[in-house]
Amino acid sequence: TSIMDEDSKPLLGSVRAGEYYTDSLDPKQRRPFHVEPRNIVGDEVQERVSAEAAALSSRVHYYGRLTASSDRLLVPPDHVIPSPEDIYIYSPLGTAFKVHGGDSTPKNPSIVTIFAIWNTMMGTSILSMPWGIKQAGFTLGIIIIVLMGLLTLYCCYRVLKSTKSIPYVDTSDWEFPDVCKYYFGGFGKWSSLVFSLVSLIGAMVVYWVLMSNFLFNTGKFIYNYVHNVNTSDTFGTNGTDRVICPYPNLDPDGDSSTLQYYVSDNSTGPVFDRWWSKTNTIPFYLIILLLPLLNFRSASFFARFTFLGTLSVVYLIFLVTYKAIRLGFHLDFHWFDSSVFFVPEFRSLFPQLTGVLTLAFFIHNCIITLMKNNRHQENNVRDLSLAYLLVGLTYLYVGVLIFAAFPSPPLSKECIEPNFLDNFPSSDILVFFARTCLLFQMTTVYPLLGYLVRVQLMGQLFGDHYPSFLHVFILNIFVVGAGVLMARFYPNIGSIIRYSGAICGLALVFVLPSLIHMISLQRRGELRWPSAVFHGFLVVLGVANLFGQFFM
Repeated sequence: TSIMDEDSKPLLGSVRAGEYYTDSLDPKQRRPFHVEPRNIVGDEVQERVSAEAAALSSRVHYYGRLTASSDRLLVPPDHVIPSPEDIYIYSPLGTAFKVHGGDSTPKNPSIVTIFAIWNTMMGTSILSMPWGIKQAGFTLGIIIIVLMGLLTLYCCYRVLKSTKSIPYVDTSDWEFPDVCKYYFGGFGKWSSLVFSLVSLIGAMVVYWVLMSNFLFNTGKFIYNYVHNVNTSDTFGTNGTDRVICPYPNLDPDGDSSTLQYYVSDNSTGPVFDRWWSKTNTIPFYLIILLLPLLNFRSASFFARFTFLGTLSVVYLIFLVTYKAIRLGFHLDFHWFDSSVFFVPEFRSLFPQLTGVLTLAFFIHNCIITLMKNNRHQENNVRDLSLAYLLVGLTYLYVGVLIFAAFPSPPLSKECIEPNFLDNFPSSDILVFFARTCLLFQMTTVYPLLGYLVRVQLMGQLFGDHYPSFLHVFILNIFVVGAGVLMARFYPNIGSIIRYSGAICGLALVFVLPSLIHMISLQRRGELRWPSAVFHGFLVVLGVANLFGQFFM
């Protein structure tokens, strides 16, 4: 009798919520089916399926016949359908065979997850680290890298946990824009989309500027090598490991606006210079190569080359180490006052470094997806922290070594370029190899970034990733045009990175994760003033970081 009473209970308990009844998703209210392992047959032993397993099969079939009805209440509840790893094929003979594989993606061990995050986060910002440290001052620069790493890690942790704080909803396939939509409606969804696009298009513009730079220097190296041109008259140091100052301040006592374009390194021949110019011609040559690649329907071919990013970073670390050993360290500490060859340890231009670092540590828009493939979900926070530590140490290593090894005197530390490879002549064979590797790597990553922009924008506007060739072509013309204009008129990657980093970081790093956390705590009645003050402070930091880019 008790069994019959149990069976007569509703499958989904109803819970009163305000003035209406709703189906409860509370695990205590659900009545899941349990089929003991001995009732399921393995691959090798052919046993009869027990009555319990047969009943489960019959019940699923019964619900299946009811689903034709328009009443959503007759759709099988989640607990009736076995989880993917427990799905079995029931044969008419009454035997069950376990399904291997299925749709579940293979999970990665922690070490793979950590390096996947490291590889995804490591971008063009690494080339601007020495310049960022120069802008902030050596001591303050190191402090800021550590603090920004900790702040962005905490905000990334908040993004990762944001899906867990939503009750009564299956958030297993949600991304951060879905969370924003849940809390802020359409505004949250569109704002997260727009700021995510800012980071992607900003990265594409930086790539265009860098590819123009690398193609120019690679072509110049080959031209000089073939025609036996000597370019030793550049303003810079002598010796085998030459360091150059492309834009020297020829009047150090005067105003900084007297910087002149003093690069005799460019003079290889009037005809060659006219047709092979870093800003006037090469950004346009790249259109022929890259615009067709952006119109591919799928980016899977380019995804195969992502390992090149890891190789490029490893080679850069080797190059930095080699150059530092050859050049030695050149440091002189002046806490607040400037000198001819050295910059102060603390400078008011430090927001330029915080802007660069916001993009350098930015992975917040895809961290939920990356962490889903981690085999041990309980280690997510540890693995994320280790990945951030690895990224922070890489940035510190490259930034500190190049800044310290920059030969001052005879050159001033102010000569350090936003792309530190520009401080080495195009005739340097090791740097030539680095530029060639980076050029090839960026040529493969650029279409991937374009694909992500297309998927996000077209998917939201038209509900289709490839609505038509014309739609995609117009979008690509706009994206490529932005890159060409920047490479032509404002090829300063440090500034492009810091502006796009501060804009996208305002929403996706500082404001939205903090607000979502505070709202979820407030809805549960757990918001306390220390938490409100701290997360409010993060929002203020994000706003200050953006305004600092324009006023410093």
